[in-house]
Amino acid sequence: MVQIEESKVAAIGDVLNSRERPLKERFRALFTLRNIGGERALESIGRCFTDDSALLKHELAYCLGQMQDSRAIPLLTKVLADTTQEPMVRHEAAEALGAIGDSSVEEILQQYATDPVVEVAETCEIALERVRWLKQTATPGTVAAKDCNPYASVDPTPPTTGGHSVDDLRRILMDETDTLYNRYRAMFALRNLQTKDATLALACGLKDKSALFRHEVAFVLGQLQEECSVPFLVENLRDPLENEMVRHECAEALGAIATEECTRVLTEYLKDDKRVVKESCEVALDMCEYENSPEFQYADGLVKLGH
Repeated sequence: MVQIEESKVAAIGDVLNSRERPLKERFRALFTLRNIGGERALESIGRCFTDDSALLKHELAYCLGQMQDSRAIPLLTKVLADTTQEPMVRHEAAEALGAIGDSSVEEILQQYATDPVVEVAETCEIALERVRWLKQTATPGTVAAKDCNPYASVDPTPPTTGGHSVDDLRRILMDETDTLYNRYRAMFALRNLQTKDATLALACGLKDKSALFRHEVAFVLGQLQEECSVPFLVENLRDPLENEMVRHECAEALGAIATEECTRVLTEYLKDDKRVVKESCEVALDMCEYENSPEFQYADGLVKLGH
């Protein structure tokens, strides 16, 4: 947690909650609050769930999960239960509850594991498995740390262990008869290999039948930032029949990879019919600028976009 004066935290929170400010500035404020942590930062993030941008609200939930502060559980529970919130926001709230990992969230996750919105139900199932895994593996009396991976992110599942080959992991990844939890584990194991072969294996997942699964694959490809994944991400972004949650994640992944082609394609979709896609391209282009700049334009400690 970063130590900073409360008045400055409040000022950053005001930027986040100002609908008059450009979206990219509000995102920067959010990431700064996430890195600062603490009660005032949580309060500022919580106030923003009344916003009309699904993209921003889903990022709020993601950041709360990454902060792993149990004080956010009541707020995330309220968002998950609120059926007027967009599915991608409710999904992210469920995933954040799993990321915090407190056993107290088992009941709410179990309740919404049968939600009529399939992405929400699937997310609750995966989050529930993560909480149960933590109960089995965590040392009593300690708070679960960020998962051990090259990206220091709190992932929805731990990676598959046991020294599997890329081909083995790809088979698990693409086995639609297996649970999403196990397939996610293979996904994160492939990501952690950080090789071109592993990246191409992951890209196959962009054709899976589950929109939730496809969106997570796109997120992971954004973390890897491998140029070989660009054609696959562009194909899904360009597909007007693709779930908007997946298209948004493809746009953000392209923003993280930040090649000239990525910039060109993202610019094409700045006026997309889907607001979440259009806004994702706007924020992703800002990320392209950041990735290609010799100077840090973001607040100290800013990391790549979340879900």
